Amino acid sequence: MKTLYHFQTAARIEAGAHSLNLLGDHLDQIGLNQIRSVFILTQPSIVSLGYADQIKEVLAEKGISSEVNTDIQPEPTEQNIEEVFQLFSEGGHDAILGIGGGSVLDAAKILSVLKTNEKPISALIGTNLVEKPGVPLVLIPTTSGTGSEVTPNAIVTFPEKELKIGMVSPYLLPSLVILDPVLTTGLPKAITAATGMDAFTHALESYISNKANPFSDMFALESMRLISSSIQEAYHHGNNLEAREKMLIGAMYGGMALTSAGTAAVHAMAYPLGGKYKISHGVANSMLLPHVTAFNADHVTDRLSDVAGVIGIESEGSKASQAERVIRKIEEWTADLDIPQNLKTFGVSKEDVSSLAEAAADVKRLMDNNPKPMSIAEIEAVYLKLLDI
Repeated sequence: MKTLYHFQTAARIEAGAHSLNLLGDHLDQIGLNQIRSVFILTQPSIVSLGYADQIKEVLAEKGISSEVNTDIQPEPTEQNIEEVFQLFSEGGHDAILGIGGGSVLDAAKILSVLKTNEKPISALIGTNLVEKPGVPLVLIPTTSGTGSEVTPNAIVTFPEKELKIGMVSPYLLPSLVILDPVLTTGLPKAITAATGMDAFTHALESYISNKANPFSDMFALESMRLISSSIQEAYHHGNNLEAREKMLIGAMYGGMALTSAGTAAVHAMAYPLGGKYKISHGVANSMLLPHVTAFNADHVTDRLSDVAGVIGIESEGSKASQAERVIRKIEEWTADLDIPQNLKTFGVSKEDVSSLAEAAADVKRLMDNNPKPMSIAEIEAVYLKLLDI
């Protein structure tokens, strides 16, 4: 464990059922009364549910004009974000509100700093390369997965590199977050499953990472407790507001954990799967998690024993057996949640494994944070397990 560690997150977080209804009050409380025009970044499903119009009405009552944009694609590329940024710039807006899934939230964060840093995305990709704070930013998640609303990270897809790469900066943290579980009750089951397991992965990897610390441990353990007790209920009974709220708070805690400790090999190996095969981030993480955890187990047995305790596994037997039961429990969840477990489903073949492993190994920020070093051959072995080879 590091002797020096830090934690930083969104300036203000409002949570609870129907908290979106108090958006106007929340804006006043954080002193954003100088805003004159807001760029509302969202997705078509959110517009069809009426939430974008609700936000526009609240802003209009405060004398704030707004424009709704739904052009951000799932797993957005550099080009896609830059095209939307052009529209944002032309509109003369002085704030951004992102309401949607992780892709929308990440894009909103990037648009915020593009406005003030006057550099292309490519010049800001990496860690602490953003030099100036962005414009005021409000984030409202509608899935329980990425935790993007409370992290200093944003992911961009680079098709020519067949890879997703992160932008990391405290300037990506928003002024206000609203966590309203009502917004997540209409999620399709597949998205509930993938985003929920993504959030659990954030927490588990943060807890066993090389940079784990008292801050991240607290958030990671509580994240895993909340998600493990609610993910199946949220999946099978999507209108259960209590389960949805647990998932939303659990996902936020997972984001806070990774903010302080970072993720590791699961995420490094997921990035090329998303970049090349368009496998959603949550699905890729879910597929990899039990296999990478099994690889790491002998280096983090005590920590996995802690995980067993918070996800409801009885403390009988050795710590090694408890760690093994954590892995089995993850496999049970992914089966119950109907998450694919074979990369062949997505067109991956044995011939692709070598290039995938090299790409994953090149994500050194995350691979270096893994508790057990992984060679190229060991990375390949994990991918091969997902091809039943």
